[in-house]
Amino acid sequence: MEAYKKEFVDFMLDSNVLKFGDFTLKSGRKSPFFMNAGLYVTGSQLSRLGEYYATAIHNTYGDDFDIVFGPAYKGIPIGVVVAIAYSKLYGKEIRYCSNRKEAKDHGDAGILLGSPIKDGDRIVIVEDVTTSGKSMEETIPIVKAQGDVTIVGLMVSLNRCERGKGDKGALEEIKDLYGFETNAIVSMDEVVEYLTDKGMIDDDLKTRLDEYYDQYGIK
Repeated sequence: MEAYKKEFVDFMLDSNVLKFGDFTLKSGRKSPFFMNAGLYVTGSQLSRLGEYYATAIHNTYGDDFDIVFGPAYKGIPIGVVVAIAYSKLYGKEIRYCSNRKEAKDHGDAGILLGSPIKDGDRIVIVEDVTTSGKSMEETIPIVKAQGDVTIVGLMVSLNRCERGKGDKGALEEIKDLYGFETNAIVSMDEVVEYLTDKGMIDDDLKTRLDEYYDQYGIK
């Protein structure tokens, strides 16, 4: 596993964003871990978050894109910090864009925040984590309605490596449905392997993780 991925796992733990315990997810699943990207709240945390995303996007998709799109609401700050980090790390000016949950009818009117989207734009979408693909059902029509654009791919921070609506993982379902690449900075498989090697996952937690993935993991 690349060094930046190991650093990102440590960063999630240090920021209290990734936790192990007993959690009930929005889906109703009982999970032994939980990730809440809303807990990145300080300037230094957000700066580092943007750099991890920018590194992963650069390594995965290269530099041939124009806009980073962060769906409302958690995707908005992610999109902003990724655009800043990309300029800092790679010297490329990437425009940021996000959507509003409700269109504004005065002043800076419309459904979008940030840069307009125009014909020919190549777009990378950023999210915190994707478990069901529901947000993409809302996001893709908004992006596509702006013009003749290409969605290069989606980047999330953590791939939970569990089934979406069917037997495939949520990221794979999105790829199959919409036809663009889907990736994560790090996968839960990589997290577990790294933390096990560090001695940070004991036998009890490992058993509960194995049981969870026996039930909900990707077949």
